[in-house]
Amino acid sequence: MTLDFTRAAAKWFGRQPDQLAESERRALERAIGRQTIAEDLGRRLTNQLTFGERVADRVARLGGSWAFITSFCAFLFVWILVNLYFARAAFDPYPFIFLNLLLSTLAALQAPVIMMSQNRQAAIDRQMAVHDYEVNLKAEIEIMALHEKMDALRTEQLAALLRQQQEQIDLLAKLLAQSGMTARESG
Repeated sequence: MTLDFTRAAAKWFGRQPDQLAESERRALERAIGRQTIAEDLGRRLTNQLTFGERVADRVARLGGSWAFITSFCAFLFVWILVNLYFARAAFDPYPFIFLNLLLSTLAALQAPVIMMSQNRQAAIDRQMAVHDYEVNLKAEIEIMALHEKMDALRTEQLAALLRQQQEQIDLLAKLLAQSGMTARESG
């Protein structure tokens, strides 16, 4: 396989095997070995999530939903109405300092959790992009190999047709020569 791999690396990439990137090496190995490279990378990466990563994803999903925005606006509206209605006995009178503290705490906790989820998603996107590149690269190698096979078949067929044509020309020449002799003999 080493000789085939070295020859294939030079043929398809114009480089030696040690000059190939890891993704190019994997795609070429799979192409030579006639192995598939496509897989459901999202499922595999999802199964590898830690508890913290799953929580971060859920918080990001919830915090970025219309259900959260609607329910949170309703909560704020109720908070303000209750504290304005019970102005003298309110647990958080105007200017709602406790509410501001809760909102600041929520924002301070929610922002880093959402950023963790986004960073993890960006890492997954990078891994998926590398995987897509490998799949596309292998497909290109396979297509180029098919083109070569088709060109070889076409060349072989043309050579066979030329041989047959030459045989027919030779046969016709022989027939003409024989018919010319019989015409001279009879005349």
